Amino acid sequence: MKNIIVISTSLRQGSNSDILADKFIEGAKAAGHNVEKISLKGKDIKFCMGCLACQKLGKCVIKDDANDIMEKVLNADVVAWATPIYYYEMSGQMKTLIDRLNAMFPLDYKFREVYLLCTAAEDGKFVYERAEAGLTGWIDCFGKSQLKGTVFCGGVGGPREIEGHAKLQEAYEMGKNA
Repeated sequence: MKNIIVISTSLRQGSNSDILADKFIEGAKAAGHNVEKISLKGKDIKFCMGCLACQKLGKCVIKDDANDIMEKVLNADVVAWATPIYYYEMSGQMKTLIDRLNAMFPLDYKFREVYLLCTAAEDGKFVYERAEAGLTGWIDCFGKSQLKGTVFCGGVGGPREIEGHAKLQEAYEMGKNA
């Protein structure tokens, strides 16, 4: 049994990436894994100030929700990120959280597997490539971990447009095999 954290970064009600995340979670739970979903809706996550105090303290000096999320990521076996694609890139709130997880860099961490679940109005392989490259830039800082899989569902712009899409089954299977 693995401890899995799924971070859903969309702030939209009925978000397609959030629905994709739920299918990944359903598959992971079916496989017997312990899963916690963290939604960034309602979270207070400020921008990194670049002070680097976190490198000495092992946590950020900013008092918001980022440190609590970081503790959960540090102790997870698997981390899955779910994001809508905006302008061929991960959501701004996902990037802001990744920057704030800088405090993890000198710390020990458990996660070895990272997954990316993303959706966009536009379809095509190139649509998610920058988001995946941004995430692998973060993963590269944690040498014992790797990107294990990506599910991209394009052509779903409006809320809940993903419902009934074949990519939901792909996310379920990826969660089940995580």
